[in-house]
Amino acid sequence: MLKNPYLVPGLERGLRLLQLFRTGRAEIGAPEIARELELPRTTAFRLLQTLEAMEFVERTAGGAFRLGPAVLRLGFEYIASQDITEYGRDVVERLCEQAGASSQLAILDGRELVVVLKKNPAGAIGSNVQVGTRMPAHATVVGRLLLQDADLRKLYPEPRLKQYTAQTPRSVAELERLIAQDRARGYAVSESAYERGISAVAAPVRNHEERVVAALSVIVPQPRLEPKRREALIEQTMSAAAELSRRLSYREAA
Repeated sequence: MLKNPYLVPGLERGLRLLQLFRTGRAEIGAPEIARELELPRTTAFRLLQTLEAMEFVERTAGGAFRLGPAVLRLGFEYIASQDITEYGRDVVERLCEQAGASSQLAILDGRELVVVLKKNPAGAIGSNVQVGTRMPAHATVVGRLLLQDADLRKLYPEPRLKQYTAQTPRSVAELERLIAQDRARGYAVSESAYERGISAVAAPVRNHEERVVAALSVIVPQPRLEPKRREALIEQTMSAAAELSRRLSYREAA
């Protein structure tokens, strides 16, 4: 069989090594690994040292190796990413129905938010935002909620942030202040702050580690929200976000 010329041999060997571990074979010795992968013992030793340093394998008391916590973390992160969309689908749909407005679920990807779920109300004007839409996190209230656990100084090293409207924070210090206010309230409201004539109400979604992993929002094609409508949307959005957080095993501190 022809080998793919783009394969990285060292990475391939490391992944093949990890595949040796399976149900009923939790621990494997270094000589056994070298023999099964048909590698010199020195090569197998270097692979194991690298994987051990990165916590993908760990040494047992008897000198053998087993899978380490980094493998479990990767698995949990994958499961969590599936949970957000699978568990969130009916939450987004129900919020749309209750609010009579477009609802969406977004996650953070670097400096951008990404819409992963979206529902428009039947027979009404809905948001033109689509699944996969990206927006600058610092310039939107949804993005600000998603940035609550981020290292802002590292993420935004520039002295001035890009302006989209007069309400866009101009610096990291101003962004930090707005995020602190959002955190204290437990929600965020935008009225023509990112897009003229569009209002949004958003609430954070947390996982079992109490980290913000997503944000739920409702989008209304109005420049301003009437007080009663505003309060109703806040209550509905926070309730939906709390429900999704519970599904992700978040437990609010007493």
